[in-house]
Amino acid sequence: MVLIASDFKPVFFKAYGYASKEFASPNQLNTRFNLGSINKIFTKIAVVQLVKKGQLSLDDKLGKFLPDYPNAEAREKVTVRHLVNMTSGIGDFFGPEFRATPKDFIRHNRDFLRFFAAKPLAFEPGSKEMYSNGGYVVLGEIISVVSGMDYYEYVRKNIFEPAGMKDSDWFEADAVVENVAEGYTRQVDNQEKRENEEKKLNPAMIPWRKNIYSRPARGSAAGGGYATAEDLLRFARALYEGRLLSGAWTDWVFTGVEPHKLKAAGVETNQNRLNIGLAGGAPGINAVLELDGQNRYTIIVLANYDPPAAGDVARMVRRYLKAVKNQEN
Repeated sequence: MVLIASDFKPVFFKAYGYASKEFASPNQLNTRFNLGSINKIFTKIAVVQLVKKGQLSLDDKLGKFLPDYPNAEAREKVTVRHLVNMTSGIGDFFGPEFRATPKDFIRHNRDFLRFFAAKPLAFEPGSKEMYSNGGYVVLGEIISVVSGMDYYEYVRKNIFEPAGMKDSDWFEADAVVENVAEGYTRQVDNQEKRENEEKKLNPAMIPWRKNIYSRPARGSAAGGGYATAEDLLRFARALYEGRLLSGAWTDWVFTGVEPHKLKAAGVETNQNRLNIGLAGGAPGINAVLELDGQNRYTIIVLANYDPPAAGDVARMVRRYLKAVKNQEN
């Protein structure tokens, strides 16, 4: 799926490939794709909304909201800011335990905690940065506690609905849902990889498999929700226009600079510098959302294949748009 928009109006919108290979059912413009980690932006916005309402502070400690969190050091040292900025030292939920667990058992954000919450921190909170799916799972639980709402419900009510994202949600893998693309992967385990190398098998000849054993039954605050390309465009527009957050906090989502620091530096909100690039990827999942505030274009590419299926297309589109602009100048 490829959608290119100028001023949030589609100028190119086309579906490719199959939503279901086994039934030769093609992807449609309204097909919903797994977004992978793009969903983290919804979690980040939810945190900011609660901060803006005074219900939460970036300086609050994890233990304030999750007193039973298994790691005492994390309870006492990790702040909401650390979690958002991925400087908490909390690791990932992917690993041997995750792979060995039947994915049918993973149906809620809290179900992911078992894979990392009791493990030691990888480093002193705030001392360095490390990509952390686990940290965003924790943020999802904090959002639930603070708002008094289930994480998924909070995002639906406070982000999806205001943005007009009527086709987005965290669908369970065994639920009967219309217009959802199945995920297909050529990624294999180490033993099969060695066997393929011994056979000198061309990677393109490895048969496609559905990703039903590698993805959880339901996604989390760290990723795994579904959306259409049009819904992602609606989201980008709502965020850009300040309909989800105030100007200063919208700046923070895009730039990572908190409002008080912008104010101290005398920097005012400027939509021309609101640029964002988001991507998600896993076996049978790849998605890209790019927004260029200065040139006022949006690129959305969604794929139900392994990375870099969507990433490669997005890079090609970006190069094309840059070439067109250079010709115009």
